[in-house]
This record gives sequence, structure tokens and C-alpha cells, in this order.
Amino acid sequence: MMVMTAKVDMKKIIIALVAVAALILGLVLLFGGNSGEATPTAASGVNNNDARVEFLKGFGWDVSISPKESSQVRIPEETTEVFDRYNALQKSQGYDLSQYAGKSVMRYVYKVNNFPGATEPVYATVLVYKNQVIGGDVTDTSAKGVIQGFKMQNSIDAPVETTPVTQPEETTVPTE
Repeated sequence: MMVMTAKVDMKKIIIALVAVAALILGLVLLFGGNSGEATPTAASGVNNNDARVEFLKGFGWDVSISPKESSQVRIPEETTEVFDRYNALQKSQGYDLSQYAGKSVMRYVYKVNNFPGATEPVYATVLVYKNQVIGGDVTDTSAKGVIQGFKMQNSIDAPVETTPVTQPEETTVPTE
């Protein structure tokens, strides 16, 4: 029987382990560590108006070049029925506002110019936290209008979750 021994240099082993860890970290950062499904939450870098307009154009919306309104709103820490309904809409499109409870976020409202069959103004709201879209909606302000997600609906698509517009405060993120 033959026995071989080798002298192991701990410094070289540590360097190799650090290199492997750096490679893994680099891959996670490069690919984002997500499950591979494309979600709206992957939208980042909306740090200026042009990026927000392009974000909405990505869903097929033709919107005004500059926001009709921009303001800071606070996501409530305590949920209400109105907030829960609005957040259900957000969850249906891959967002969840509950993780931003108590935080102030920017709210940008754009006039939509190409909402099918619109007789009254329609607005797209984009909620942004640290240059990331964290939610929003498209609101038809007509008497029978609805609040819907960003995805444009058409007659051949499956229905997209909507919320009837019954109270003016439902067109915005409920605040304290």
C-alpha cells in the first residue's frame, strides 16, 4: 500500500475560497438572484421623468410628457380596508406596498392619452421608492370607471383585476 502526503498551504486555500465566494457574489448581483420570471418589480432606475414615462410606455400607455402631479405620500403603517383593496391590486401585478409601511414614497401622476373608450380623463399613478417602481395604477375617472394595474386591457386579453372607483380617496394611496 502506498501513502501519499501533501503539504497544504492554508494561505492558498483561503485565497481560493475568497475567489469562489467573489465569483458567486458577482453572479448573484449580475442576475439579480430572482427566480427568472420577469416581474414589474424588476423595473429600476426610474430616477427621472423620462424613465418613468418610458416605464409606462412599456405597458402601451401614451402619457403626458410631464406629470400632472408629483407629491410625497406615506404608506400607512396600520392597514385599512381601502389600503388592503389597493394593495391586493398591487399584489396582482407583482408589487406589495405592505413592505413599505411607514415609509414616504414619491407619487407621480400622468395623464393617459390612449385609454380605450375613455370619455373622462384617465391617469396613471407611479409610486417610486429609492428610484424603484413599487406600485401604481391606471384610473379611469368616469362615473363607471375603475382602477386597474399597469397592464393595458383589450377585448381579447383575459380580464385584469380592477377596483371600482367609488370614493375619490381610492384613486390615491391611502395616507394617514
